[in-house]
Amino acid sequence: MKVGFIGTGIMGASMARNLLKAGHEVFVYNRTREKAERLAHDGAAVCGSVAGCASGRDVVITIVGFPEDVREVYFGEGGILSSASPGTVLVDMTTTLPSLACEIAQKAKERGLSALDAPVTGGDTGAREGTLSIMVGGDKDAFARCLPLFEAMGKNIRFMGDSGCGQQTKACNQIMIAGALSGV
Repeated sequence: MKVGFIGTGIMGASMARNLLKAGHEVFVYNRTREKAERLAHDGAAVCGSVAGCASGRDVVITIVGFPEDVREVYFGEGGILSSASPGTVLVDMTTTLPSLACEIAQKAKERGLSALDAPVTGGDTGAREGTLSIMVGGDKDAFARCLPLFEAMGKNIRFMGDSGCGQQTKACNQIMIAGALSGV
């Protein structure tokens, strides 16, 4: 598949490398260009903008810092929603808000796109080793289409239901872990 990958920090760089190792054609973008350029020697094509990374791809994956970063890359000028070609599947792997995942899915649908929220657990080691846990919400057909990509990045991959359900599951897991650590 032709994959646009936006966010090549500690997690994203390793995830993109695993996609390259699995034989996918990967186009990368990062606000700090040097981080994206580190993937060029692995075979990734470095893009100069979000729009350039999203246009003409089968799937666009994002893993950026915070909900406001997600909002900017999807809804901002030259963002993913205005640049992706009809039929593209958008996959946000950032840990963010279920409501934002639902908003992205609705706007994507209006433009002839599909959207999945697919936050991950497993940290930088899991990203590097391709053993992430991935909790996915959204369209089941889009999930099936992206499963080979998820399998290149993770080992415990679960479809959780409608848009926002991946984010909701991740949030519940974080609450349970925090409670266990605090003795609650």
